[in-house]
Amino acid sequence: MENKKEIAIQVSGLEKAYKLYNKPSDRLKEALGLGRKKKYKEHYALKGVDMTIYQGETVGIIGTNGSGKSTILKIITGVLNATRGDVNVNGRVSALLELGAGFNMEYNGIENVYLNGTMMGFSKKEIDAKMDDILSFADIGDYVYQPCKTYSSGMFVRLAFAVAINIEPEILIVDEALSVGDVFFQAKCYHKFEEFKEMGKTIVFVSHDLSSISKYCDRVVLLNQGVKLGEGSPKEMIDVYKQVLVGQYVSDDGTNTSLLDDEEIEAAAAASADGIKTASSTEGINANVVNPELLEYGTRAATIETYKITDGMNRDTSTILKGKPCSVHMKVRFHEDVEAPIFAFTIKNIKGVEITGTNTLIEKAFLEPVKAGCVKEITFTQEINLQGGEYLLSLGVTGYEKEDFQVYHRLYDVLNITVISDKNTVGYFDMNSDVKVADANC
Repeated sequence: MENKKEIAIQVSGLEKAYKLYNKPSDRLKEALGLGRKKKYKEHYALKGVDMTIYQGETVGIIGTNGSGKSTILKIITGVLNATRGDVNVNGRVSALLELGAGFNMEYNGIENVYLNGTMMGFSKKEIDAKMDDILSFADIGDYVYQPCKTYSSGMFVRLAFAVAINIEPEILIVDEALSVGDVFFQAKCYHKFEEFKEMGKTIVFVSHDLSSISKYCDRVVLLNQGVKLGEGSPKEMIDVYKQVLVGQYVSDDGTNTSLLDDEEIEAAAAASADGIKTASSTEGINANVVNPELLEYGTRAATIETYKITDGMNRDTSTILKGKPCSVHMKVRFHEDVEAPIFAFTIKNIKGVEITGTNTLIEKAFLEPVKAGCVKEITFTQEINLQGGEYLLSLGVTGYEKEDFQVYHRLYDVLNITVISDKNTVGYFDMNSDVKVADANC
């Protein structure tokens, strides 16, 4: 007979409503009981959310800002009270929500460790036993004996994280907290996170880092505007999330669900009637996020009018799964005759290192003159084998006039690309090695 999984967290019909007042005096009048007319509008951060998390599971919660992710974590941990619904938690919880929220800035680091440990329900003896681990993990040296008000922001979050992560909880609640400090401290945080998984701890994980969601989570819950849209494997829910972002998700009742309002959807539809989204139409739309501080220059004999990235299913997106195809599109209008234009794109990491790129001359894809008034649509399609992370896309139209190289139009760092990966190898890209291990002499 199969053992039934024990429930760690049970959320039933959870709702959280906030009262929104037009002006502060309306709030005061209601508090004093003046007037019978309702002076507020209700905004629901959560609407009837059900969720069951079993012991030993790592469950991710995804959705854009305003979807209710942080709200549900705060209700689970007792920071907020629900308007309606029930939450039952079975196990001792450590929450990485607002790091250092319980710190006293006049106390030194050691005193704050005891203060926070006591608030979490630990005795002085239990905190003493953990002190060396906490200080070793924080690694802020003698600053631990100085008042916290003298700490840099990096030292402060390192100590706060170290306190929360070394308490040995049965349930760990994490809200965008694994990316604190420098890259070495982040690596230490993720290593500790993996240790928790191996120990069979229950983890609830909210993050905008979809690579981490894909790598660590057994199951993912997708929230949109306070409503639970679905739950399933990381791949399934990330795919649905991408559809929601661009207004292409159709719910079970046949309605189209989007994070955009009606005006934004209409503008996006009008701008992409020819299949290409313009830079102006992407404002506020997470399909292709345009850099507001992009660098552009050139003679303007030809100009890049529109551009976008699509995935293997031809959906506008800035999020690509590693190993899957994606296409870079641009539409170029020629204002003068150009003898032999070259269309190009490059991908850089966020440190500015050029990782890869190509152009139509290298690919021998287009070697023709173009007349003024012509419009060309260019599509580069390739598999993305970059490591998981954030990248920047640059586009260009160049060419040679006699022997002189000319830049007609360049757009540097115009779009962001997020690569999601559950397997990062060494370096910038994955060689997709086929590995065989055979007995030679055993």
